[in-house]
Amino acid sequence: MSSFSRQITQDFKAIERPLRVQILIFTFIRLVFNTLYRMVYPFLPVFSRGLGVDISTLSLALTNRSLVGMLGPFLAAIADRRGRKVGMLFGVGMFIAGVIIMVIWPSFPAFVIMLILTTLGKYGFDPSMQAYLGDRIPYQRRGLPISITELGWSLSFFLGIPLISFLIARRGWTSPFLILALLGCVAGFVLLWLVPRDTVSNEGQTNLLGNFREVLSYPPALAGLFVGLSGSVANEVINLIFGVWMEDSFGLMIIALGGTAAVIGLAELGGETLVGGLVDRIGKESAVRAGLITNCFAALIFPLVGNSAAGAVMALFLFFITFEFMLVSSIPMMTEMMPGARATLMSFNVAGLSLGRAIGALIGPSLFAWGIGASAGAAIIFNLLAILALRWVREAVD
Repeated sequence: MSSFSRQITQDFKAIERPLRVQILIFTFIRLVFNTLYRMVYPFLPVFSRGLGVDISTLSLALTNRSLVGMLGPFLAAIADRRGRKVGMLFGVGMFIAGVIIMVIWPSFPAFVIMLILTTLGKYGFDPSMQAYLGDRIPYQRRGLPISITELGWSLSFFLGIPLISFLIARRGWTSPFLILALLGCVAGFVLLWLVPRDTVSNEGQTNLLGNFREVLSYPPALAGLFVGLSGSVANEVINLIFGVWMEDSFGLMIIALGGTAAVIGLAELGGETLVGGLVDRIGKESAVRAGLITNCFAALIFPLVGNSAAGAVMALFLFFITFEFMLVSSIPMMTEMMPGARATLMSFNVAGLSLGRAIGALIGPSLFAWGIGASAGAAIIFNLLAILALRWVREAVD
């Protein structure tokens, strides 16, 4: 493992120093964004009680949040025509505005508005950042830097969610929003100061609708988008209900749920680390397939854990590490599929992932009503559909 770590360190040092600093900035910003994005899941019962709505109503709000992500391709116009940095700054600004609304007016309507604005911010920032890296790093070496920015996803569970559980337990369910608003402001200032403004050439540049037509008429791109969508459905049907499942089945309280979140964050951290060391060497498409297959086997464990809380945590660990390996491997694969419409395709990719989460959030409670076995079975089915679609993606990246 030490040689594996040294390999990753050497590959990272091979990147130019200014770009290395920017990659770390992007990771910090994604840590802040994703802590808010993900904190609802493990504390679904807590926010349900605090907002005075039932879990079904809250799951519908999360479904609407995911559907808002479908607007992501329209935000691609900002990064394509105004520059990647402007697109990223727009995302940070939307995030700050959304959280401040919740600080000022802690209520269910404000919560819904906050979900919409912060989602627009996240789905404005992420594709702009990925296109920025895609413009500057060769495809053969792109897996590592993108996997580093994805650490902002796993660290949000490993570091952010335990902090959120600490704040909620001691200061109440509204306390995290002020901290996240302040961190969002810090992120905006750092981005403005340390990331140079990129210039966009209008020569040969197609308009937004032209890029839409290119993406939607290219079968390998559509297959790649379906891989992400279907894999996200598989993940969300478990992700949405694992907090309720752990609380109902094993009686875990708030602090214990925060500890479970840290275990999941550790799993995702492991998945992203594996991507950083392996994906550029074994190939992006092969890594995606391996992640989907192993995620199916991980899902099979859920119905077998019985009354064992330790077994449940182990099943969650395996499920999330394999999903994260698949998802992070797919991002560099998608960045090279249509270089002429990179930001637009990455926005479609984010929208596809968001739609997958929306579908998973919509069907998740109904599946869970039949037990955790039904949720796991659905996850396997959607993973198998993604594996089938991956056959057409290979033609685009070989």
